[in-house]
Amino acid sequence: MKRTRLPQSLLRSALAAMVLTAVPGFAQAPAAKATPEEAKQFAEKVNADLKRLWTKQATAEWIKSTYITDDTERNAAYVNEEVLGYVNGAIKDSRRFDGLKLDADTARMLHLLRVSQALPAPSDAKKRAELATTAAKLEGLYGKGKYCGADGKGKCRDLEELSDVMAESRDYNALLDAWQGWHSISKPMRPLYQQLVSISNDGAKDIGFNDLGTLWRSGYDMQPAEFEKEAQRLWGQVKPLYDDLHCYVRGRLAKQYGAEKVPSGKPIPAHLLGNMWAQEWNNIYPLVEPFPGQASLDVDSELKKQDYDPLKMVRLGEKFFTSLGLKSLPESFFERSQFTKPKDRDVVCHASAWDVTYENDLRIKMCIKPTEEDLVTIHHELGHNYYYTYYYNLPVLYQAGANDGFHEAIGDALTLSITPAYLQQVGLLKEVAKNDKNLINLQMKDALEKVAFLPFGLLVDQWRWEVFSGRVKPADYNKSWWTLRQKYQGVAAPVARSEQDFDPGAKYHVPANVPYTRYFLARILQFQFHKALCEASGFKGPLHECSIYGNKEAGKRLQAMLELGASKPWPEALQVVTGTRKMDATPLLDYFSPLRQWLKAQNKGQKCGW
Repeated sequence: MKRTRLPQSLLRSALAAMVLTAVPGFAQAPAAKATPEEAKQFAEKVNADLKRLWTKQATAEWIKSTYITDDTERNAAYVNEEVLGYVNGAIKDSRRFDGLKLDADTARMLHLLRVSQALPAPSDAKKRAELATTAAKLEGLYGKGKYCGADGKGKCRDLEELSDVMAESRDYNALLDAWQGWHSISKPMRPLYQQLVSISNDGAKDIGFNDLGTLWRSGYDMQPAEFEKEAQRLWGQVKPLYDDLHCYVRGRLAKQYGAEKVPSGKPIPAHLLGNMWAQEWNNIYPLVEPFPGQASLDVDSELKKQDYDPLKMVRLGEKFFTSLGLKSLPESFFERSQFTKPKDRDVVCHASAWDVTYENDLRIKMCIKPTEEDLVTIHHELGHNYYYTYYYNLPVLYQAGANDGFHEAIGDALTLSITPAYLQQVGLLKEVAKNDKNLINLQMKDALEKVAFLPFGLLVDQWRWEVFSGRVKPADYNKSWWTLRQKYQGVAAPVARSEQDFDPGAKYHVPANVPYTRYFLARILQFQFHKALCEASGFKGPLHECSIYGNKEAGKRLQAMLELGASKPWPEALQVVTGTRKMDATPLLDYFSPLRQWLKAQNKGQKCGW
């Protein structure tokens, strides 16, 4: 699905590395012992400098993403060098305050500074420039990727066009061609990615981390090893539900394509699940619909029939937030956003949300189509924008989610309120009779997106953590990728792959160096948020029936958390909205309780697992 975004915190750091030859205000630490007051002044200066530099960087990134050329890529790389060079110097200089007893705000800001870089700069100037260029080239290869047929002489198709094939075609060979075609665009990335890993690991070591993966895991207000265990604990909670879904879907795909192509007890071929990465399966809903002929849940046809253009879809998304008592989006949002794919230039269509100036300059970048998927994506991206708009008055180091999973979960939590009753309210669904068959159909549709995604959301960073740590060597990049795909997802490559391929690079977040565990956490947290907001709204009944649309009490609870930004450790922010300090997948399991029971009955006698 296209709904993941390049978060504001990563626009600061994701794409390149940095020039540190002259970092204003960050000379060598003086010999005199530092004081808590100096640390406080230092944090204030860093916030002021970073707001200016991050604005400059976000502006360059916006231009590069909405107008891909060699010039805009080079310009973004130059700015990234400057910004992350400054950050690198600031982090190193901040180490002189280690061991001091600091006030809570200063201590948190220095911690956030230290873990703020997704791609830290090494000290060596030549390596910094090399990392900047490499990172820009990697994202450029992805953004410009096109498949022109096996012989290179056919019609050239980009990711959007190939994704349409994956979503709509039921022709095994057409799906295979589209899958192989897109996965061929990442082959040239392989040596560049190896370079990126090596140099960024140097940068991580320069600022006190073992490797880049350790740095990423240090951003969760707990020890890196503890966080890894926490992610696995949450996966353990949801794995039985995923396994039941996998078993049922594989059986239906075997009926469609034949048992010889989709054998029982084996992984599912990756190209048959309706998505280029088999990460969400909602596009194959017609093939696995539990009760065909029940009331239609086809929102796509209503959007088209009612002439929903991109602007009208965005306005509908905004109305959801304002119905909770939250403020309207600024008019500049509608003037400056990219809602459609331009005909005259290459752009990154991957949906993302922005505050370009860290001053409520809200935007989204999408290539919106009149589909339910894009309507849900709009709600998701606006969730980021509403987080921005409620914390933009904080110091810029606090202008982030309590953890990065929070940012992803906000919009998704609200999409759980896009119930049939809500869709009827806004005229996008005819009245649907309330019965068990309709409920199972709806839950299946939701699970194909939200439950099917869980293992993919976890494994992308599992792979990278192993690569960054050196446990996986460059010679085994592709092999280890498919080992994890099979282990977690029960999905296999549809054709033989080799180390000539670089299949991880066919997923945007790998060449763009965007951490991915946030999306796994968001799938868990959104149900925790939803349950808490439903309770705040006074709703009594099954969790899957709750919509907080129009409820101001739920809006107040949500706003109280949004306003905190990253100013408090995430357990405190979680407690504000849910009353608990621990992430928990139980609300997700409760939400899908009807489907879980139905799947277990359907799978009796089947050879489940892989």
